[in-house]
Amino acid sequence: MTTPPLQQPVRRIYCVLSPRSLPYARFAFRSLFAHCLEPFDLTLITDDGADKATIAAALGGIEPRAGQRWRVWSKGDADDRAASFYAGYPLIQGFREGHPCWRKITDPPLFAEPGEEMIILDPDLYFPNHFTFERTPTAGLALMWQRPNCLLPHPVVMAAYQASLPLAHHADIGVAQWRNRLDLSWLEHLIGTLGGKELPRKMHVEVIVWSALAMHVGGGYLDPRRWSCWRNAQWKRVAGKIGVPGRTILAAEDFGSMKCFHGGGIAKWWIPDRVAAGGFAPPRAISEPSALRPFVPLSRQTYEATQRLKDVARRLGYYRLFAAPA
Repeated sequence: MTTPPLQQPVRRIYCVLSPRSLPYARFAFRSLFAHCLEPFDLTLITDDGADKATIAAALGGIEPRAGQRWRVWSKGDADDRAASFYAGYPLIQGFREGHPCWRKITDPPLFAEPGEEMIILDPDLYFPNHFTFERTPTAGLALMWQRPNCLLPHPVVMAAYQASLPLAHHADIGVAQWRNRLDLSWLEHLIGTLGGKELPRKMHVEVIVWSALAMHVGGGYLDPRRWSCWRNAQWKRVAGKIGVPGRTILAAEDFGSMKCFHGGGIAKWWIPDRVAAGGFAPPRAISEPSALRPFVPLSRQTYEATQRLKDVARRLGYYRLFAAPA
């Protein structure tokens, strides 16, 4: 393992999660603490006081190394800060009360200093190698890249297009890096444009907001060779359907080249099995930085063409046959 240089900046990391994610999230945190080559400060944000205690107990089983710190806050703790931070922005305040995933956008800024970096992690990640995070942009946003788009619900996406709001293609929100300079007036307007208080309480609304934010502030995608998002390709769906174990399907992933793997969907449940089976090679050091790739806009024409293909597949019964659990 490469020894990191002394006096490195402390990376500021955030994760919004429920204790229900702990069966796989504990592997995200164990691999983060074991393999990150930089000092970091991890802020975990959950729901109520009981959830806070449960998550603290789970993290208490991990022995941090020098320079690694963590803490857990409840939504109630965040509410106290949000009352003043978002004063005068009623739609943002209402947005915080929607799907818990939406608080990945609103709550890290409550605990960060102005202009300070925020590295926001999903709980369904795995860090297979010793690694360093990429540089957080001075201005703009860094997101993971995925081949398809997962923008939904459809009426919310169309509300953005009807208002001529540009959306980024390929946006995956397993990892997001940016600085605490969010334009609150812009976010308030965006939420109102997408539906305001009538927004459906659906998880994926979060991705629409990130996609709009990406096009608003600029930045780019993290290198997908290093920050890899699971893609449930057709052959993987067939393999799962005929009974191939998930840990075996994961063997096709190039973990040796990754800093981070985002096991979205069903893949997050396979990581614990693969770890238990000793399926990961010994970690190697990947500390060199990689450049961001510019965001690509998702045109309304491309989005609607994709929707038509999905509609055909739905009518043919494809999703009934190959639907994967979340």
